[in-house]
Amino acid sequence: MAEQHTPRSLIVSLYGAYGRTPDNAPLPVAELIRLLAVLGVDAPSVRSSVSRLKRRGLLEPRRTADGAAGYALSADARQLLDDGDRRIYAAGEPSEEEGWVLAVFSVPEAERHKRHLLRSRLGRLGFGTAAPGVWIAPAALYEEARHTLTRLHLDPYVDLFRGEHLGFAPTAEAVGRWWDLAAIAKLYEEFLDLHGPVLRTWSTREPSPEQAYRDYLLALDSWRRLPYADPGLPAALLPAGWPGGRAAAVFGGLHGLLRDRGEAFVRGGAAPSASD
Repeated sequence: MAEQHTPRSLIVSLYGAYGRTPDNAPLPVAELIRLLAVLGVDAPSVRSSVSRLKRRGLLEPRRTADGAAGYALSADARQLLDDGDRRIYAAGEPSEEEGWVLAVFSVPEAERHKRHLLRSRLGRLGFGTAAPGVWIAPAALYEEARHTLTRLHLDPYVDLFRGEHLGFAPTAEAVGRWWDLAAIAKLYEEFLDLHGPVLRTWSTREPSPEQAYRDYLLALDSWRRLPYADPGLPAALLPAGWPGGRAAAVFGGLHGLLRDRGEAFVRGGAAPSASD
């Protein structure tokens, strides 16, 4: 099954990988078009997607140092990407002792569209459904949930709690009700099928900067969705043979092999040498 990479998602992945600088310098529109063309995205689609991201408050129009039209990340977008980094590049195993965060919400009937938005956002953050109006996630997701709900002005409708699961069903059994673990495992297997061969290829020979950039950005665009589908449960609560660790190892390998080499293509310079 072929992956679907939307222009808007690829632009977000591009900024996440290569578009953050200490001075938040804008990426010129011409560069965005050049970099997305490598991935098969035409110029009108780039301009349309940038406009949508601007309307959502994630990109801000700004002139580059030489006066060219460009776009920089908004403060909200930088927070979003920084939060995402903690999941995308997560290291270490989550612990069951960390406990859980509960999101309990109540939305007036006159604002029921916000109820749908709340459910959608909590689901996209990795929360599972414990009961109607009660969503649950590992406690490590608390800060990101708080940032997201505040940014979307949904915080007045939600109370957040920390706690532990005291029964009655074993926790490993309960998480199978709170999340569709089979569907999450399938996403990991698809990632392994598509990007495992790429890692094997570049483990035996050296890619050009353009090849490294293309394959890294496609892998990142695929991978960054998975830590949001997966709440990051402790291994003791997961089914035997869980593919998440193998998929994370493939992404980590691609990141190590391709990310910095791809930056040479993004910046328009030469590839880094082995001694760099």
